[in-house]
Amino acid sequence: MNRRAKVERKTAETDINLELNLDGSGKADLKMGLPFFEHMLTLWCRHGFFDLTVRAGGDTEVDPHHLVEDTGLCLGRAWRQALGGKEGIRRYGFTAVPMDESLVTAAVDLSGRPWLHYQFSMTPGSVGTMDSELFQEFWQAFVNEGRLTLHLVMNYGRNKHHIIEASYKAAARALNEASSALEGLDGVLSTKGKLE
Repeated sequence: MNRRAKVERKTAETDINLELNLDGSGKADLKMGLPFFEHMLTLWCRHGFFDLTVRAGGDTEVDPHHLVEDTGLCLGRAWRQALGGKEGIRRYGFTAVPMDESLVTAAVDLSGRPWLHYQFSMTPGSVGTMDSELFQEFWQAFVNEGRLTLHLVMNYGRNKHHIIEASYKAAARALNEASSALEGLDGVLSTKGKLE
């Protein structure tokens, strides 16, 4: 299987070129001008064994919001395209990732139906140069375009950096499991005969 996709998006606010390989080795080549966000996506690649290249820019002098959200849209679209018809995959993934004092749980269903449950109780404020609420915007955009169900739950934690880092690692591991091959499965894991 060649589970790769390229996505481009150009608007008055952002310009994004993205390439994704679901069956990679965890390599990230990112140039976006948002160091903490690049750090999180690098973790996502490494822990999900996804290869990702992104060249992106936008009106970050206004706010990083547009670039973060549009990157989520592009990554979600690439994810959906790379998965194709979803034949032979596990469909579901689940993991819990500790990061020092923090613990985050992720559950995934590659159902074809977009739904995000994002349950985090962090104190307001920034991490690096980004407002912590932007990470929910990223995952919402990813889920909407990727057409998948994602539950991300902060079980507990104190340090925002640790919490957000654990969430990206957890999502990566759950997505890797859900998209991996299930030996003996003929077609898709659904009585409907399709996942869309």
